[in-house]
Amino acid sequence: MEILNIQTTRLNIRHLELSDLSDFHIYRSNPEITKYQGFDVLTTEQAEKFIKDNSKKHFGKAGEWVQYGIENIETRQLIGDCAIKLDPYDTRIAEIGITISHLEQKKGFAKEALLGILTFLFDTKEVHRVVEIVDTENTASINLLKSTGFKQEGHFIENIFFKGKWGSEFQYAMLKREWDDR
Repeated sequence: MEILNIQTTRLNIRHLELSDLSDFHIYRSNPEITKYQGFDVLTTEQAEKFIKDNSKKHFGKAGEWVQYGIENIETRQLIGDCAIKLDPYDTRIAEIGITISHLEQKKGFAKEALLGILTFLFDTKEVHRVVEIVDTENTASINLLKSTGFKQEGHFIENIFFKGKWGSEFQYAMLKREWDDR
């Protein structure tokens, strides 16, 4: 089992800790943040249980989502989290997701975190392919993926019953060779 720690210029991507609970709950309880996410708003108790359950997970187990905290190095505060899941059939394929607190958006943190994760996956772990599934209405995430070189590969129409209605999703992906060529 591997303890993940990714450092960028302003961020430390690391395991979530119980000391993150207050910051984690602030954004995970905001309906605007959870709008396009596969999770609903969390109570403090649910957030605590989530962090405790996640602490038993480590990078490298195929098919298991592992959530990591995104910490601002300067303030030492949790400003978001990200998830990585290796494909259950081929661990050279990874799926990712990023959530940034509403208090910290539009500061370039999502892009910095994404580039840090991609550097780790492609350059350190030699992953072949990274995928992200995004709600078709989530223009901020779509723009982020495009700006970092992801390509849209699929458009799934009303493929998921999500928060009381049918939702549509895009699949974006990047290959290691595309990462190397950018």
